This record gives sequence, structure tokens and C-alpha cells, in this order.
Amino acid sequence: MFFGGLQVGPVFDAKGPKWLVLAGTILTVLSVALLGSCEEYWHFMLVYSIIGGIGITLVFTPAIASPGHFFYRLRGRATGLAATGGSIGGIVFPLMLDSLYAKVGFAWATRAVALVSLVTMSAGCLLMKSRLPKKRATKENILPDLRILMEPVFAFTTAGIFFIEWGLFIPITFMTSYALHHNMPRGLSYQLLALLNTGSFFGRWIPGFTADYMGRFNTMIATVVLCLLSTACLWLPAGDSIAMMVAYALIFGFASGSNISLTPVCVGQVCKTENYGRYYATAYTVVSFGTLTGTPIAGSILTRNGGDYWGLITFTSCCYFAGLICFIIAKVLRVGWNPLIID
Repeated sequence: MFFGGLQVGPVFDAKGPKWLVLAGTILTVLSVALLGSCEEYWHFMLVYSIIGGIGITLVFTPAIASPGHFFYRLRGRATGLAATGGSIGGIVFPLMLDSLYAKVGFAWATRAVALVSLVTMSAGCLLMKSRLPKKRATKENILPDLRILMEPVFAFTTAGIFFIEWGLFIPITFMTSYALHHNMPRGLSYQLLALLNTGSFFGRWIPGFTADYMGRFNTMIATVVLCLLSTACLWLPAGDSIAMMVAYALIFGFASGSNISLTPVCVGQVCKTENYGRYYATAYTVVSFGTLTGTPIAGSILTRNGGDYWGLITFTSCCYFAGLICFIIAKVLRVGWNPLIID
């Protein structure tokens, strides 16, 4: 999903989103539609990981970066509104699948998701455009340039995104199993993910508005602090407390929503608009290694601790603490030590 953006970003900047998003839509819908027909392990690897992964790669970078080509002063607001679509999907699809599994089975449930995806992604194909003129397909315009990682502010911004994404998917993956482990009701345990995405809907939208007035890095730092505190102070001691888990799902969902909506805006602070896709995709190519390894590392920690969750929760907290330090350094390198400077 993220690694292929290294090439997709420069192509998006040079040629616009049209053909990238069209190809990505076809591959993504095909992947989900075929998922129900998979029987062997390699079927799932081919259909979901390879075909679906390439499809999402082609769609993700243009979808997040396109608003940045049209907006500068209100970029946080525009990107935040655009990113709320992912939270709506995160609310609808789990509830939809949970309802359809018992009625029509796995295969037809995934085909129903494919149909919904076809409708929504087709709308994206029609509406998504580029404001900037197309560039010639030269080596400088089309090929990746890793030298931009030598820019200190961009390097620390990328490192900050890496660490928060390293921790982001751990609560999303393990929250339900944590609740079941502590004998919470099965229905509620699975609905925690929908609650998290409900919080994320507002967390992608509201911080985007705030960022345009309080500063993009300032708002990102504040939301990362909230992710850190909620994980350490709510999830870690929650145990069998339903109230604490519901509160954590909503608060962490809200705070982590900015991991999607504010990261591209922070990247946009350190580059020119015409290079926005290149910088954003390069950052997320590095981040892809964090998203790939974070959940397996957490699972390994869980196994080593004999099924006790404190270790993976502590690891998540450490990821957010490291990300917080990197974002603070990036801001200091840009505008100095004064925390009141809007940036």
C-alpha cells in the first residue's frame, strides 16, 4: 500500500491522478471481488496482497495528495475532510461484514463490499483532478529521488510519521482480542473497532481545521501527545473495564485520526506544491517498513509475555513517544524553540 508510492508520487506530480486512480480502482475492486473465491494460501497472497496491494498503492497517494495541489492556506481543512472517507469505510465495512457473514457467507459478503467499493471509487475517478499542468516524462520528473531524505526537516518529519505509524496499527489489530481476553461481551469486543473509527472520523476532520490556525506541526504534536497519554493511561490499566476500553477506543480513534489527515499536511510544509506527491510518497515508502513490522513485533511481544498485553501496549506507547520527539525536532529545525510560533 505504501511502498509503491515511491514511484506513484512523482508520476502523480507529473501526470495527475486520472489514470493512476482508474487503474487502482479496477485492481482494488477485482481483488475484493475475487477474495471470496480464494481457497489456498497462495490465492490470498496473489489476490489480496499483490493485486489488492498494487491497486491501493495507485489510489492512496493521489487521493491524499490531490487536495494539497488545490489548497495551501486551508490545506489541513481540505485534507482532513477528504480523509474522513476512510473512517466512514472503517465504520461501515466491519458492521456490514459482521451482519452479512451469517446471512450469505464469506464469499458473497466480500462481493458486496466489492460492489460498494466500485460505486464509491468510481465517484473518486470522476471527481479527482489535478490543478497543475502536466510535465514531460523525463527522468527528473518521473523517477524517485531519495536525496530529498537528506533534508533535515523532511528527514525528521518522515521519522516522526514512521514511529507513529509503527504504533498505530497495534491497537487497531489487538483491541478486539484484548477485550475478548478480558471476557468482555463478544458483540462489544468487535464493535470497539467501529467506535475507534467513529472517533477517527472526527479526529481526521477537526484537527485539520485546527491545524490551519494553530499550525500544522503544533496540532500534530498535540494529537501525538493525546495518543501517547490515552494508550498509557487508559489501555494499559483497562483490564476488564468496559468503560475504559470504550473511552480508549473513542479517544485514541480521535487522536490517531490525525495520523492520516495531518501527516501529508506536515509534509507539505517542507516542500513546494509541485513536489508534494513526490515528498509525501517518499515519506510513506519509508513508513511502509513500520506498518509492515509493527503488528508482527507486537504479536511476538504478546507471545513472549504468555498472552499478557502489557508489553505490546508499552511498545505502542514507546512508538508514540519516539514520534513525538521527532516532530518536536522537525518543528524546532524549521522555526526555532518558541512553542507559540504557528507552524
